[in-house]
Amino acid sequence: MKAVILCGGYGSRLSEETKVKPKPLVEIGGKAILWHIMKIYSFYGVNSFVLATGYKYRMINNYVKKPFFLDWNIKCVYTGKDTDTGGRLLKLKKLFKPKESFFFTYGDGVANLNVKKTLDFHIRNKAIATVTAVRPPVRFGELQIKKNAVISFKEKVQSSINWISGGYFVLNYEIFNYLKNSKTAFEKEPMIKLVKLKKLKAYKHYSFWQCMDTLRDKKILNNLWKKKVAPWKIW
Repeated sequence: MKAVILCGGYGSRLSEETKVKPKPLVEIGGKAILWHIMKIYSFYGVNSFVLATGYKYRMINNYVKKPFFLDWNIKCVYTGKDTDTGGRLLKLKKLFKPKESFFFTYGDGVANLNVKKTLDFHIRNKAIATVTAVRPPVRFGELQIKKNAVISFKEKVQSSINWISGGYFVLNYEIFNYLKNSKTAFEKEPMIKLVKLKKLKAYKHYSFWQCMDTLRDKKILNNLWKKKVAPWKIW
């Protein structure tokens, strides 16, 4: 089974790093976050990857030739510099067979996620798309207030209320029917249509997840790695 990883965006919110390298190559603990993501999948037996590249794609092409990638089957596909997320996926259609399922994620987030369980959930629920739902880390202290008195103060915990997309998906080949062209944003019209059809399911992940949108996020991940308490290091 294949895992598609989007690696083509500009990563503008992490411009301190992405001026010189694509976001998936920003390093955590001395290795690109792309490597960390692939290690998560590989731990569960997924060793075939399709990287949808764009911005500074040659750097990614060269990086995955390093010795520590040799155990994996990696195909880099240039999907355009300004192509949107759904458009990048659409350009990969020819690599898949009808009725084939595959994993799909972005090149900037890690989690201690059992991807095999997401696949089992996806099949059991007969979904076209399954999204991993996560509770985002709260940036500031979370307060519970009653009659103007603070009854609970929790510093930077996981949100206990809201669910967001963690960016780890399982998709069926049918997803290509919902992708129009290179300007299609995967997260917008395709998802809205699937919601209406009740074909988008959510696998709830209650444990660790962290994206790397900003320099602050990068520092959080690096600190966890340096302290040898990185929750996503499941291998």
